[in-house]
Amino acid sequence: MLQLKNVTLRRGTKVLLDGASATIQPGERVGLVGRNGAGKSSVFALLQGALHEDRGELELPAQWRLASVAQDMPETDEPATDFVLAGDTRLVQCRQQLAHAEHSGDGMAIAQAHADLHDAGAHDATARAQTLILGLGFQPAQLQQPVNSFSGGWRMRLQLARALMCPSDLLLLDEPTNHLDLDALVWLEGWLARYGGTMLVISHDREFLDAVTKVTLHIENARITRYAGNYSAFEDQRAEQLLLQQAAYERQQEKIAHLQHFIDRFKAKATKARQAQSRVKQIERMEKIAPVLAEADFSFTFREPASLPNPMLALRDAIFGYRGEDGGAIPIVRGVTQTVLAGQRIGILGANGQGKSTLVKTIARSLEPLAGKVTEGKGLTIGYFAQQELDVLRPRDTPLEHLLRLEMEIATGQEAREQELRNYLGSFNFTGDMVGQAVGSMSGGEKARLVLALIVWQRPNLLLLDEPTNHLDLATREALAMALNDFDGTVMLVSHDRHLLRAVCDDFWLVARGGLHPFDGDLDAYQRYLIDESRRLREEARIGSGNSNPGEPGAGSGIDPREARRLAALERQQLAEKAKPLKKELAQIEKRIPALESEKTALEAELSTALPSERIAEAGRRLKAIGDELAAHEERWLELSEAIERL
Repeated sequence: MLQLKNVTLRRGTKVLLDGASATIQPGERVGLVGRNGAGKSSVFALLQGALHEDRGELELPAQWRLASVAQDMPETDEPATDFVLAGDTRLVQCRQQLAHAEHSGDGMAIAQAHADLHDAGAHDATARAQTLILGLGFQPAQLQQPVNSFSGGWRMRLQLARALMCPSDLLLLDEPTNHLDLDALVWLEGWLARYGGTMLVISHDREFLDAVTKVTLHIENARITRYAGNYSAFEDQRAEQLLLQQAAYERQQEKIAHLQHFIDRFKAKATKARQAQSRVKQIERMEKIAPVLAEADFSFTFREPASLPNPMLALRDAIFGYRGEDGGAIPIVRGVTQTVLAGQRIGILGANGQGKSTLVKTIARSLEPLAGKVTEGKGLTIGYFAQQELDVLRPRDTPLEHLLRLEMEIATGQEAREQELRNYLGSFNFTGDMVGQAVGSMSGGEKARLVLALIVWQRPNLLLLDEPTNHLDLATREALAMALNDFDGTVMLVSHDRHLLRAVCDDFWLVARGGLHPFDGDLDAYQRYLIDESRRLREEARIGSGNSNPGEPGAGSGIDPREARRLAALERQQLAEKAKPLKKELAQIEKRIPALESEKTALEAELSTALPSERIAEAGRRLKAIGDELAAHEERWLELSEAIERL
């Protein structure tokens, strides 16, 4: 088991843990929670050996293998599949041992290395790595792309896949959901449900914690308290504990007041002095119960919009997408006809790559529609929170300078006083010196709060929020949900935070298969939909099919339905003809692989017996040849399977 015994841990002058103790049993799934700065990531660093306890003892089984997500941005031209494969440290070590044995010509070592590779799962390692990559939202065409060709968020997904690839007894996940869409998040929950080791998770996503943890460790006041159950159970138990603590504190205060009253009355009387002194010692010996201090939870409200046009906007036969370098249209979402009303709360759902952000960017005027019409209501004012907004902030400027510049751009005619701006920023927890602190030195959560503050200042009547919670802690997420529920205007929300979606949204739109339609169901129904559709959606996430309603051949194209069905049948026949040679080759490979594996097993058994040195070398060479042939067949099998699935 993993144990912390009376551990004291400091970072600089700050005491993060003071005599903290905790026990984690093998196989337990633990959520590590606490306010920002409480020391959660420092506990991970302690377990990884990057920090050492100042006092106390950390007991971690020596045989446990540890895996964690590297927090640095990978910088390499290595293909995505190879980068993730390298996370399997045992496999890498076995391959190095084989290379060394082959270089030295040691037949016995070669045979042992091949046996170790088999035990390490070398035969399906590539397939496992690619399953992880695809599950986290990548497309098959991206499997061999260099890591450096991806944006920062996608590279962090590869870091997560690399950590999951590593064989481990203890898995440490620090905010693993930050860069994931909802479809990848659902997939990750399923993968972690099958993980057999011990797991510790830090996350600000309460539904994710509820889904993957069974124990909660809470860090508060430099101590660790263990609670049975997931995050929701922890909240319930903690609320009860605080009520009991407050009641006990109040009873103790009454007793202390009674004793103090006796002391004050009789300490000057000689006949009562001894009894008064006894009461003083009784108070001193009393173990003080701490009062329940109300945490200064962050809260804010959206300013009342100047107007509420209804409808807010109307989309008619719109096509959303991009323009290529040559100016050519690249459509993503087609045939969109929807109306957005005042006061609506719309959650925008869809698998990764289907066009959610493209839709939001077009409504936000960051992109022009490729076709159709977007009609805005008179007086429409848009507040847009984009995933990249944190990068748009000027790192050398302060929050006050950002707000002053925004006030000049709005030019309302009523110049805001600096003190008013300072008070306003204070309502977003930018107090004291933070108002004059350079944004570049702030945390992701502080930057996200500043972006929210800038949006609220503009008094929008339509909020477009694209993954606003990526850097927000639980308290700020709750504050955002409450503020959105009190907002008089319209909300359109893209988020992987299911708690926020459930708390805020009344209607859902689904972006899928090149179109946009109302989703008739709740988030639980959508998660079931994702589980069924995620693989196919990833394969179909390519440039649109050309139909306004995919799945109905010829819809909206002016072609007679019977002719459309005939053409569709002809297309299916042509695809079947294309697939026939691929399936034939696939069947041949599937027959050959078992034969090779049978021969390999026989050779490994033979090498485990006493053999002449010539036979050992011959068997080692044959094992290597079989291994190479198996690897080639397995790679070709994967290529053929993907080609057939695409057809």
